[in-house]
Amino acid sequence: MMPLMYLLLILAFILSVWAQFRVKGNFNKWSKVANMNGLTGYEAARRMLDANGLYDVPIEPVRGALTDHYDPVHRVVRLSEPVYYESSIAAVSVACHEIGHAIQHKEHYPMLTLRHKMFPVVNFASGIAPFMLLAGFFFSSLNLIGLGIIFFSAAVAFQLVTLPVEFNASSRARRVMVEMGFIRNEEERGVAKVLNAAALTYVAAALVSLLELLRLIFMFFGNRE
Repeated sequence: MMPLMYLLLILAFILSVWAQFRVKGNFNKWSKVANMNGLTGYEAARRMLDANGLYDVPIEPVRGALTDHYDPVHRVVRLSEPVYYESSIAAVSVACHEIGHAIQHKEHYPMLTLRHKMFPVVNFASGIAPFMLLAGFFFSSLNLIGLGIIFFSAAVAFQLVTLPVEFNASSRARRVMVEMGFIRNEEERGVAKVLNAAALTYVAAALVSLLELLRLIFMFFGNRE
């Protein structure tokens, strides 16, 4: 069983690396293709927020690439500079995806609410889990290993909850972009490429973590026998 687990873990890690390259590749490719309406990421995001009554949610530019995110604590959308200022298909796709999270917040989307409630616990658990596991294996303590697995499980659960949140935000973005005329029919392919590649990174990360958790569980029960 363990050799198979290691093989699956390696394959999942390769998938994760490939997903990262794919999201960067698709973003770079479609960043060079201007959307036909000439909207910048900021303009598309502002229109989408206002159309949903979120006039009080500001949009801020941040440095870096693919650093875009919605901050639910301060209720602010932060877009990386290439997304904020550019009028490419990639820019409006990413910008509208982040607005999807702001709309989820407004509507109390259940999975987003659950993720917010989990965050404080997961933040603590993910920080302490590696030390518990390391100490457990170093001192051959099944109790510490067991605690480490429990803490690590919380982090894995958080990643699994994140998946529907991200998919839903992308689905909202694609629908609204068409309904509000941000993109034309022939541009939907580029939008799909950008958003699907981004979603794949979350899937790959969750898969790696899940397989690592299963490996630890098998090791734990194997050592008990």
